[in-house]
Amino acid sequence: MNKITAEIFVLKDSEGKLINDIDTDMIFHNKYLSIVDINLMGQYALDNLEGYKDFSKKVKEGMIVVAGENFGAGSSRQQAVDCFISLKLQGVAAKSFGAIYKRNIINTGFPMIEILDIADDVLETGKTLDFDIESGEILDCGKVAGHFKKFSTVQKDIIEKKGLLNCI
Repeated sequence: MNKITAEIFVLKDSEGKLINDIDTDMIFHNKYLSIVDINLMGQYALDNLEGYKDFSKKVKEGMIVVAGENFGAGSSRQQAVDCFISLKLQGVAAKSFGAIYKRNIINTGFPMIEILDIADDVLETGKTLDFDIESGEILDCGKVAGHFKKFSTVQKDIIEKKGLLNCI
């Protein structure tokens, strides 16, 4: 995998800024923790985040979710990663991730894109961007629109093998 091409689904607040501090309870509320079938988890993704109760009905298969800083803060619930896999998304991109969430998403083999910088004019839901895995560049119609932290060799291997447990 050298590149991920995807439409983005941007999580913005009422002022049009990327939402920061989206915790695991907002991503997958604890009232749904009894759901163990990953195929059923997606319908509840982000439904505890103000303004995004209908996220699962609006997001399209293959998209990448884009958020601000500290995405996935809070508990270690795996469902907060699995709900996006259930929706058949390609990954999550944010300016930073909660430490436990970051480890969970990497171990699952689901692409975690840590944004270093990005042009505001490309942060629109439905916009198609290329995430060049080798260069760490975010491209809009071939032009550099930002950068992300390059995947480590270990992260690439885990993604390729579709999870850490498949690496042993």
